[in-house]
Amino acid sequence: MPNLMRNLVLLASIACLSSFAVAESADLHVLISNGVKGATNELLPVAEASLKCRAVTQYNASTVLRDKIVGGEPFDVAILTSDVIDDLVKQGKIVAGSRVPVTRIGIGLVVRAGAAKPDISTLEALKRTLLQTKSLTFNPNGASSAYTDKIFAQLGIAEQMKSKIILEAESERSQKDVADGKAEMILTLIPEVTSIPGVQLVGPLPSEVQKYMNFSAGVAVGSKNIESANKLIQALTSAAAAPVFKSKGMESR
Repeated sequence: MPNLMRNLVLLASIACLSSFAVAESADLHVLISNGVKGATNELLPVAEASLKCRAVTQYNASTVLRDKIVGGEPFDVAILTSDVIDDLVKQGKIVAGSRVPVTRIGIGLVVRAGAAKPDISTLEALKRTLLQTKSLTFNPNGASSAYTDKIFAQLGIAEQMKSKIILEAESERSQKDVADGKAEMILTLIPEVTSIPGVQLVGPLPSEVQKYMNFSAGVAVGSKNIESANKLIQALTSAAAAPVFKSKGMESR
């Protein structure tokens, strides 16, 4: 009888541990670029209900999340700029066949809410506005930052802009600086305007200097939630999701 009791206790302990492990793996860990935050915040709760599991999200710049993944950050799904996703596929962090295009986003100029909107309708108007501004901020880790210097160079004002630039590496800090009056303008992905109160979009950059960021999704190599991960990506790239992306200033792919 004592042996039987010991065996029953052991079996109960194993069952308890197995149950705990299942509960832990039931969470879907999703790493998402700030650029698509507006749309995914709205779409994830709907997708989560159909998946019957909890989506645990982490937002940041794509490059920051890439470094976390390379450093061993556990995740199931990543929604980042396409070049970062491709890099992670090459590094064996994301399943190559799971890569799916999600959206395309342009760059816009943003000022404080209530401030007069400057003219950026043409290249000359944009150039004049940038030369007249006292300060312009952006996140050096953000998806659009790689193009900012190219835009200044294309306009022929790279040297004049150097003393005006305020770099803010903290996520969403640049938007807050504009909202608080610490900076006059920000160049950023258009949908990022909606995530912070106190700022307003002047408009997209003229087509001659407009740069688009492509975003894709992928499933982590070694994910224990592959079925749920694929279902989530399917939900975010479905026809039903397209109007949500459009309402946030994004183009569904």
